[in-house]
Amino acid sequence: MARHPTVAPASTGGFAAAAGRAAGGAVPDGSSASGGSVAGMAREPETLAATDGRLPGRRGQATRQRLLTCTAELLEGTPWRSIKVIDIARQAGTSPATFYQYFENVEQAILVLAEELTEGAGQLAALVDGDWSEEAGWDTARQVVRGFMDYWEANRAVFRVVELATEEGDLRFRGLRVRALNAVTVTLARVVAGAAPKGSPAGDDPMTVAATLISMLAHVAAHRYGYEFWGIRTDSLVDSQARILLWSVTGRTAPAGSEGAVPAPRSGPVVGGGAARARTDAARRAARRVSE
Repeated sequence: MARHPTVAPASTGGFAAAAGRAAGGAVPDGSSASGGSVAGMAREPETLAATDGRLPGRRGQATRQRLLTCTAELLEGTPWRSIKVIDIARQAGTSPATFYQYFENVEQAILVLAEELTEGAGQLAALVDGDWSEEAGWDTARQVVRGFMDYWEANRAVFRVVELATEEGDLRFRGLRVRALNAVTVTLARVVAGAAPKGSPAGDDPMTVAATLISMLAHVAAHRYGYEFWGIRTDSLVDSQARILLWSVTGRTAPAGSEGAVPAPRSGPVVGGGAARARTDAARRAARRVSE
């Protein structure tokens, strides 16, 4: 898992990083719909401040980032409430005292990781704001779906914590879940309104259509391994969602010749699928690192 939202240029067909339920809705707040490079986003100074209010230098920022990276790694294979400061410090090759220079507790470090989800979502908005013409619309739809799945995969462990904390009523995490995909939903609503001036076949209100589509994309991305367990291939998930997205945005169906091979229907789980097995192996490696 990439440790923080990382992206590749849209021309590559999606994200290059190694979004369960509804995305949380959109809150139109005037945010810019076009996403810039995450690396180029300037962070507010107070975000990087140490716990004593001082701004760390280059070396301190590197230490802080390493602590966040190790926190994200531990989240892959450890329940978040079981992670201790000593675990993060040990994995980062430093001391608990150093951790407390940058974060008050483990929860604050996770909140910082969750906050960074909003940065990567800006790149999803850039994909959504692509070319929906008759010539390029199908490719754009597939890029959006693949980008969504890659974004969720790159931040799966953090999203899992956000979802759990939101269910428990933590308003901080709930707000972050909404904000993470806000720009994407607002951008998609604008695209729907422009691409289908007579109205989307999926509904009259562009924001409602956009929120429904984003919820679909987020839910499928969050549960892709459960689907794979039952024999539903990720490529098939991408194809099906892209068709729904293209139809909802433009009213057009996928072009002729875009049909992929139809897999045989499954009546039970497919144990040990490639992607599921890879995630299981990664979780085991993370667990071993914690125990060392």
